[in-house]
Amino acid sequence: MNVHTEKLRLEGAAGIVEALRDAPARGVAPAGVAVIAHPHPLFGGTMDNKVVQTLARAFVSCGWTALRFNFRGVGASEGVHDEGRGETEDFLAVVRQAAPEGPLAIAGFSFGAFVASRAIEALWPARGLREIVLVGTAAARFAVAPVPADAHERTLVVHGEQDDTVPLAAVLDWARPQSLPVTVVPGGGHFFHGQLPLLKGLVTRHLRAGTPDRAHP
Repeated sequence: MNVHTEKLRLEGAAGIVEALRDAPARGVAPAGVAVIAHPHPLFGGTMDNKVVQTLARAFVSCGWTALRFNFRGVGASEGVHDEGRGETEDFLAVVRQAAPEGPLAIAGFSFGAFVASRAIEALWPARGLREIVLVGTAAARFAVAPVPADAHERTLVVHGEQDDTVPLAAVLDWARPQSLPVTVVPGGGHFFHGQLPLLKGLVTRHLRAGTPDRAHP
């Protein structure tokens, strides 16, 4: 993402997990670590996806260290695609190694939002989660876990009105039983073409609205 991007090789259940870490500006004490998951590996999803990079930039601009990684079988990450099961293991392995303590944020785009929901389910309530950001949540194709009720105030769900990969109706059907608000981008598609600055603005506004002591209850 920038000249200060740090390349990492972490250990996952299927072998090496390739990751990139971006820290906030020098002299800024990090607010915590945000772990960000990318879209579906079998459809070209990688940690270099534009939406994933936009999420990373938003977190970094708000003082977070952003860590994105390739799921198993993508790039230099070892293993093969596992329909979300192994990918959740990958996510949790990254958290254990790169963010073992301190404030933690979880984010994901599309298939990555589905995996992020499973990671949240596994981590809550034992591990405090400061912020949750789910974009283009793949609720039409996967059994996305509900967001814990106590985490709703720190959760941002964003979806494009005209998403033709994951219909908005599917996300609303997922969110409705939880009374979980969904921020809809008018005219937005799945990849937010031409609207990435808007997406970044929504995420940064959400993060800046969080109080410094917004932590696990």
